[in-house]
Amino acid sequence: MDSAAIDRFEAGRDRLASLAYRLLGSAADAEDVVQDAFLRWQAADRERIEVPEAWLTKVVTNLSVDRLRSARARHERAAGDWQPEPLLDGDPMLGPAETFEQRESVSLAVLTLMERLSPVERAAYVLREAFAYPHAEIAGILDITESASQQHLHRARRRIAAGRRTGDGADPAAARRIVEEFLAAAVSGRTERLVEMLTADATLVSDGAGLAGRLLRYDTRERVASFARAGFRPTPAKRRLAGGTPALYVELVNGSPAVLAVVGDRVVGAVAFEVCDGRVAALRGIAAAGRLTRLNEAWRRYAPGAPAVGAW
Repeated sequence: MDSAAIDRFEAGRDRLASLAYRLLGSAADAEDVVQDAFLRWQAADRERIEVPEAWLTKVVTNLSVDRLRSARARHERAAGDWQPEPLLDGDPMLGPAETFEQRESVSLAVLTLMERLSPVERAAYVLREAFAYPHAEIAGILDITESASQQHLHRARRRIAAGRRTGDGADPAAARRIVEEFLAAAVSGRTERLVEMLTADATLVSDGAGLAGRLLRYDTRERVASFARAGFRPTPAKRRLAGGTPALYVELVNGSPAVLAVVGDRVVGAVAFEVCDGRVAALRGIAAAGRLTRLNEAWRRYAPGAPAVGAW
């Protein structure tokens, strides 16, 4: 393959990776799909490909749909041990963020809600909401009719809307201040203040510091507050598990504030927050090393400000 063909593929790599990440919710899987697409590009009769971008979009979309349909993916999602992989803001894999729909489609909340969709519904939703493809092109990518594309998008929007929280979200600066206050209350053990800062329907999902076989779920304010207080409370055992004394940073992950526990230059855990109507509506704890690989790669290139908690 000549350098011009390689350059053409590399010019669109970030867009393809962003598409695959939105479809799969996993950076590692997205990278594998893009590499598979490169191999197909390498083997293709490129002189017969009229629009390379469209050809590659179709290949990546359908490779991603095949992965979602695979037995391994169905097992992981059915077993309840799957959750989206968090990405540090600024990561090119997060893709376009000019519109509300583009930003929302890559949030951890919506990536989780997309688990309710069939693979084709998910593809139609992502292609339309995040990349603004018209239905005629979506139909061509997915080998369905234009009417079917419209129906898949309608069902996807309805199912995602049914799972969304009602109320107003906070702008990033306001959400960050709320998370910083919540973290301070948790570290100092003020459970009553934590309860006050949670919405009535607050939820928490955690992988149990990466040790639980299934996700842990809590769905009352009192239980969420109790778990958050226990989780953020420093102990010698937690420091041993983390491999040192972490500093706690509040940074943006997938467009929302998250607390990152960092030992040296390594992120050992992340707790992502969803803020609604001035209160914390949801927390998602991720510490499994395999879910933090790309975030760690980005963190090593990142220049953070002062930690919210310097000596945990």
